[in-house]
Amino acid sequence: MPKMKSNRGAAKRFQKTASGGFKRHSSHKRHILTKKSSKRKRQLRGTDLVNAADVGLVRRMLPFS
Repeated sequence: MPKMKSNRGAAKRFQKTASGGFKRHSSHKRHILTKKSSKRKRQLRGTDLVNAADVGLVRRMLPFS
């Protein structure tokens, strides 16, 4: 049987939490920032949790985390 491998792109984007969820960063914060309001940019800071519907997909991409 072949080796199991983590999806390296997913490994760089998600971190597992102690309760079994996954942390993620907000999108839309890389470029074209001048037209976005300060409030919008401020709310895109920090981390959020992956939606419950997508946790299974992320877990499958990261079998060792």
